[in-house]
Amino acid sequence: MDKSGDKSQELWMTQRPNMFIGEYHHTIDEKGRVAIPVKFRTALKQGSVVTRGLDHCLAVYPKKEWDQLAARLAAMPIANANSRAFARFMLAGAMELEFDSQGRALLPDYLRQYASIGKKAVVAGLSNRLEIWDDSAWEKYRSGTDKSSNDIAEALGDLGV
Repeated sequence: MDKSGDKSQELWMTQRPNMFIGEYHHTIDEKGRVAIPVKFRTALKQGSVVTRGLDHCLAVYPKKEWDQLAARLAAMPIANANSRAFARFMLAGAMELEFDSQGRALLPDYLRQYASIGKKAVVAGLSNRLEIWDDSAWEKYRSGTDKSSNDIAEALGDLGV
């Protein structure tokens, strides 16, 4: 790889120092807490929010990302029913995350019920946010997307991705 490629990658990583990537399997304890991977804790302990995510998972945003998303939701036209519904979906169920000394975050009952999270969960890093899934729901979702990954890639190619 030439030097310019190295520099652009380096620049991109410095612009996104808290990028979340990877898939981590954890157990939910009897109090409803999940261990957040160590490499994500610094960014999240500065403030983070958990809310209902799409596809029946939970979404965890660092405070800065959450503030940007909340501002975009608040700017949507209130006269539009879909705008109101999506803002309610994302904002009404949101809660600030708190961590204990061992890096575990308490997931409220109503959010665990929404995502059908049982004893085993997957924490998936998705660049600017984490998703928390019930282990079996994640395997089912991932299996389905794995089978159609070529079709998905082709459709996203039309969007310039």
